Amino acid sequence: MSQRPLKVGLIGGGAGAFIAHPHQRAIHFDGTRRVVCAALHPDPAVALREAENWPYPIHGYKSYDEMIEAESKKPLGERIDYAVIVTPNHVHFDPAKKLLLAGIPVMCEKPLTITVEEADELVKLVRSKKIPFGTAHTYIGHWTSRLSRFIVQSGLLGEVRWVDAYYLQGWLFERTEDKGVMQAEWRVDPKRAGASGCGGDIGTHALMQLRYCTGLELRRISAHLETFLPNRLLDDHFTVYAELSNGGKALIRASQISIGHKNDLGIEIVGTKGTLRWAQEDPEKVVVQLPGQPDLVYWRGCVQTNDAFLKNVPADLLAEITLPSGHVEAHHDAFARLHRCFEADVRAYNEGRPFQDDGTKYANVEDGRMGVYFISKAVESSRKGGAWVEM
Repeated sequence: MSQRPLKVGLIGGGAGAFIAHPHQRAIHFDGTRRVVCAALHPDPAVALREAENWPYPIHGYKSYDEMIEAESKKPLGERIDYAVIVTPNHVHFDPAKKLLLAGIPVMCEKPLTITVEEADELVKLVRSKKIPFGTAHTYIGHWTSRLSRFIVQSGLLGEVRWVDAYYLQGWLFERTEDKGVMQAEWRVDPKRAGASGCGGDIGTHALMQLRYCTGLELRRISAHLETFLPNRLLDDHFTVYAELSNGGKALIRASQISIGHKNDLGIEIVGTKGTLRWAQEDPEKVVVQLPGQPDLVYWRGCVQTNDAFLKNVPADLLAEITLPSGHVEAHHDAFARLHRCFEADVRAYNEGRPFQDDGTKYANVEDGRMGVYFISKAVESSRKGGAWVEM
């Protein structure tokens, strides 16, 4: 018998906000989830107007406080099953905390919070209440990211020696924030974005790709946060050299002034037996390079278990493919895979069953906290002239 669709609420996402729409498309992707209500803007009048103009009928709330209070009073099955927070960074912590206290699971955009103290508090709340919490790191939702994780963590590349994780953009090469572009205005404002602009916005994605694929953590870092545009208050170029928990080394870099780059997220992982390369703008394939052999190119949908290199690919990984090869999965598919996995944990939570939000299917609250700590330490190192600081 089919289960009822989960009810989802949005916090943020009105008045031209971008990230709410990939989320809401992904939520509806499988027909097992649907957005039913939203608090779309801090101005109550705008919030209600935006809800009335939403592409499909939803209940509009004047504020997230009103939404949380009203929904938490409803019985299970009538209230929202989880909420998605897609506000600017400085409005992540408060609604997340209030949702958790109301017993409502949360999917929150990254970075989790703008201070380590807030991040610590959310981790404590999630673990004490035993409630699903996801941090929306989109790119680990690509099936090829999961294949990369399997290859590296199965030891097929040997011991990881070196990682180059990067995210390059060019849209802030000029003072875009002075042209009325809302997405630029808040990202360069320390009060709304936090202590790092480029690092917090996209450097955390590069970090997450490194941690997710390798399973390694950062032991210590040396960082340089640079601002190329005069009078811009936050960094627009972000470079971190790191020592990994296994003794290997890594470069984590991000830029928003690199003209010609759009959303150029990628990773190269160099092991003692071979190298793996993956790129978000070409996400259908994983390239493996072995000494003295032609490059191995693994296409999503064409991977066969027990070939000469891959050995035994887990059945659950192969089962995650949604389209035959050649029919391209993309950004919305990656979002949908995260929500699909989060849905499984929310259903278990609703039914009082154990769930395993261990970071293998989507970034959890600890992953979110690690991103906040990373930014804090990078800022500290940069202010000290790139001095090494312990993570």
